[in-house]
Amino acid sequence: MLHIGPGVNEIRIRGDNGQFRIIYVAKFAEAVHVLHAFQKKTQRTAKADIDLARKRYNEIRRQP
Repeated sequence: MLHIGPGVNEIRIRGDNGQFRIIYVAKFAEAVHVLHAFQKKTQRTAKADIDLARKRYNEIRRQP
């Protein structure tokens, strides 16, 4: 998930109710930050989901 930011990872879950994704970053010492969690409805991850995760990643990076 380098297109979102360095250290960003993804967990993929397949269940009876569909496919789900969790985008998170664990490189900051104070916590594991979940940037976005959503249900996948198509093969490709929607631009809106990527943009939201990137926005949240940038907000975390700016925190003192």
